[in-house]
Amino acid sequence: MTLGIILALVAGSFVALQVIFNSKMGEHTGSWLTTTIVLGLGAVAALTVSLLLEGTSGYHMENMKTWYWISGAIGVGVVFSLMQAIKALGPTFATSIVLTSQLSFALLWDSLGLFGLEKIEFTFNKFLGVLVIIGGILVFKYGERQSQARKSAEHK
Repeated sequence: MTLGIILALVAGSFVALQVIFNSKMGEHTGSWLTTTIVLGLGAVAALTVSLLLEGTSGYHMENMKTWYWISGAIGVGVVFSLMQAIKALGPTFATSIVLTSQLSFALLWDSLGLFGLEKIEFTFNKFLGVLVIIGGILVFKYGERQSQARKSAEHK
């Protein structure tokens, strides 16, 4: 479990870095070219590491369901949508909304047992947990406005 938590923390830091880098690259190349570069370089890196660490032993895809292949296209939507959200909202606010959405949909899909997932019980505590996170985002975003309004009123 500890390793899982550490890897999740590393993944979160990588996501935060990636959205910043993608956003900066998008300022120079445009959103669609940035998406192409990011996913293309990611594919090359993943293929290289896979071959170096696992060899070809993992390349048995004959029993894989066809609809799993759309994952790459979903990745295009993730990168493009996140870059646009960052342009509109800034990195911190956009990322917090994305992560809350990710958690909410994961809870929904787990609770319904969709996409071949083992069905888990949907409980009030899980729902409340998502609401607390949403409340935290609202406090983060709109608490900042009240603080700025107070500072502005003090300077007048």
